[in-house]
Amino acid sequence: MYAQKLLLSAAGIVLACSANEQTIATAQAITAMSAKTAKEAAPVNITVQINKPITAVPPAMWGIFFEDINFAADGGLYAELVKNRSFEFNAPMMGWKEVKQDSATGHILIVNRATENSANPRYAQLSVNAAQGAYGLSNEGFRGMGIHKGEQYNFSIWANGRDAANLKAKVVLLNNSGKQIGEAALDQFSNNGWQQYNVSFTAADTAVKGRLQLLFTGKGEIDLDMISLFPAHTWKDRPGGLRADLAQKLADLKPGFIRFPGGCIVEGRELASRYQWKRTVGKPEDRTLIINRWNTEFAHRAAPDYFQSFGLGFFEYFQLAEDMGAAPLPILNCGMACQFNSSEVAAMNELDPYVQDALDLIEFANGSVNTKWGGLRAAMGHPAPFHLSMMGVGNEQWDEQYIQRYKVFEQAIHAKYPDIKLVSSAGPFSKGPMFDYLWKELKTSQAGFIDEHYYMPPEWFLANAGRYDHYDRTQGPKIFAGEYAAHTKEGKEAESRNTWGSALAEAAFMTGLERNADVVQMASYAPLLAHVEAWQWRPDLIWFDNLRSAGTPNYYVQQLFSVNKGTQVVPVLHNGAALAGTDSLYASATIDGPAKKLLLKIVNASGRPVQLAITLQGGAATGEAPVNQLLTAATADFNTLDAPQQVKPTTQPLTATGNKLAFTAAPASLNVVTVPYR
Repeated sequence: MYAQKLLLSAAGIVLACSANEQTIATAQAITAMSAKTAKEAAPVNITVQINKPITAVPPAMWGIFFEDINFAADGGLYAELVKNRSFEFNAPMMGWKEVKQDSATGHILIVNRATENSANPRYAQLSVNAAQGAYGLSNEGFRGMGIHKGEQYNFSIWANGRDAANLKAKVVLLNNSGKQIGEAALDQFSNNGWQQYNVSFTAADTAVKGRLQLLFTGKGEIDLDMISLFPAHTWKDRPGGLRADLAQKLADLKPGFIRFPGGCIVEGRELASRYQWKRTVGKPEDRTLIINRWNTEFAHRAAPDYFQSFGLGFFEYFQLAEDMGAAPLPILNCGMACQFNSSEVAAMNELDPYVQDALDLIEFANGSVNTKWGGLRAAMGHPAPFHLSMMGVGNEQWDEQYIQRYKVFEQAIHAKYPDIKLVSSAGPFSKGPMFDYLWKELKTSQAGFIDEHYYMPPEWFLANAGRYDHYDRTQGPKIFAGEYAAHTKEGKEAESRNTWGSALAEAAFMTGLERNADVVQMASYAPLLAHVEAWQWRPDLIWFDNLRSAGTPNYYVQQLFSVNKGTQVVPVLHNGAALAGTDSLYASATIDGPAKKLLLKIVNASGRPVQLAITLQGGAATGEAPVNQLLTAATADFNTLDAPQQVKPTTQPLTATGNKLAFTAAPASLNVVTVPYR
């Protein structure tokens, strides 16, 4: 991801809009102007060989790639509303301000107890003198706090009331203009060491950019840590859980797998800042916060307040995958930091801790409750195993140093867990010397998958829809199309790079992935989530602010493929060959064997309507009417939070007679045709 981010974004390069996007008017206008022409033109004849299945569709074919970029975790999917809740940012008071009401006074110290508690060393020590008014702290949240009217909010805090017998506290929610919209009281602080205090209240109004105040009256001293505010309504209503609307959008994709915790985030700029899964499990207050690598990665989109609290950690990732019926796919550091940043590597004779982390993760996910790490999983509330079956070793690494380290991981993991499939790296580019070297070295390895990435203009995706038609099927690992997105021109709106033109090109490419599901067995768009005010990278699959979220045209393409997956791939032929760009048409098809349904995907990437005459070989349509899930728009259109359904699928009824089906594919359209057959 990183190399192509540099090429496409950080250097300020703006990719030219494709010729299609420059010349195609709206699909609706073209349809109207060309109706007569379409009727007069000879139809394109397509044969779907229902009775000649090629290969099974892998259950995990279409999945999601989660990386903590664009405030995807803290400030995004993780529903915590308080920023820097434990004062562990580099600037301990970032996100916080003192509040002095009326004649109240006081002061705050940030105390560091690194020897006593290295995972969470800092806390705030407040001295309060508020006989009149109140003294305390205010938190701004992540670009504000999104508050919904009528929703319950749960506040919690760890406190040590060293001299707090006379102190009372008030928790206050304020809206955008500073008006109070929620309040709750806390008192009776104990002086018997650290204890957690909780209170809940209901918001009286909605706020896009609310903020939280914790105000004390009286005179005394109190220590504060882990100041937290969550909506009661989270995904699956789990306390301290995930933001419900974002998690639901992920669930609606019906993912076959969830890759986590990302790509470049795994590596770190240097090894000291790499992602270490063991620091993300256990009690939230015992997890070790680190700076997010996207904090200052791109100077033009720097986010100095971007950190990882790891409230969303490996346990939560596994739980999310289980909730969605998806296979978990964790990616681990292989003893290499980002090769574009520092090229730091662990010496070969010091690689054991990295390998042990991988072995311990398998035990955490699958081990007996009587094991160390399986016992921790059980203590966290999940005694049953998570059924981990695959794991990635490194991300976008390349050259000899990667192969040396990968082979050590492969040998150690397969010696103890021979059934675990490993995902290895094809590097940051889709071709070239790095790519060729890695394929040569890994082709005879025991890797289950090689992870290929492509961030390219739409033209590349259209031209490469047949990329896998000629891949070697006799030996070597399968393909994981782990990161891809079509990059087009950008505008002022954050969401502007997610045009229908980019999504249409991806749909064309995805027909090639599906057609070759015997070779390409997993695929995921990247990145997944982005906050409209806090993004570092675009395009992204889902955009959100503090209250709202919107699926992009690209999101709906991913969804249409995933929910119409089928069980077996069958041939789609035009003049005896696959449709991979002939007359700007692209196609793939699967059948749902148990349901006896054909799922035909057809992309018309041209600016004109195309008549299609479809013959079903080895089957005939039943009396149940076929339908077309149609996605079409002007190629420059995109969805925004204010207009989230500018581009969305519609459903049209079709008519079939025996083994014949005819319809007109709209200009710039993805058509998913479902035909019940016998």
